[in-house]
Amino acid sequence: MSDAPLVSIILATYNEQENILDMLDSIFEHVRQPVEVIVVDDDSPDGTWKIVQDLADPRVTVIRRQNVRGLASAINRGIIESRGDVIGWMDADMSMNPAYLRDMIPLLEEHDVVIGSRYVEGGADIRPRFRVVTSFLVNRFAHLLLGKGIHDYDSGFIVMRRSVLDSVTLLPYGYGAYFIELIYHCKRKGLSVHEFPYHFVDRVKGTSKSAPSIFSFLVTGLEYGFRIIVTRVRRFD
Repeated sequence: MSDAPLVSIILATYNEQENILDMLDSIFEHVRQPVEVIVVDDDSPDGTWKIVQDLADPRVTVIRRQNVRGLASAINRGIIESRGDVIGWMDADMSMNPAYLRDMIPLLEEHDVVIGSRYVEGGADIRPRFRVVTSFLVNRFAHLLLGKGIHDYDSGFIVMRRSVLDSVTLLPYGYGAYFIELIYHCKRKGLSVHEFPYHFVDRVKGTSKSAPSIFSFLVTGLEYGFRIIVTRVRRFD
């Protein structure tokens, strides 16, 4: 498949030493064309960046960011460093199975963007009930204000043609709400966004960064709500 386009998969990591090697192995197993993985690590105290660095695998680039934190900015840095005609990203904790990439990437022959979706037929959110309900409410709020036919606005699991970046911009700040803005912008620009069903499972190893406490989870939820409202009134064109 030497004539197949290069795929760049971006993993934003923080304290993922228990998952990162399994994640890399699974990506290389399931992506059937040339692939590079860009690990953008926010100086993990557990040495995630060093584990990747010590692999010395030419298919993997590790970027250790010091004195900088943030999911959206990490993904943006990965996009800047990527070389692929196809770009994607997903959680690095094995909650999003890289096996889905095998079916998602070929769909880019017909669509500009493919996102993993929990809320289309065949998809599911298999996590603790509090997290499931909260994510569902965020998506309902986004659907109410933004519409545009998207079911899973805050998926965070995506592959897209690089050419998409000629039309839309990822706003590199905050945690997960950036994804809502990105997908809404894609739809506003008339790009084809396809939702592929997947099962979102709870991490088996390590601790979630998005919900270490009820308080921080509520703060994150408020950020989502605020940015959904801002997205609705912002002019993208």
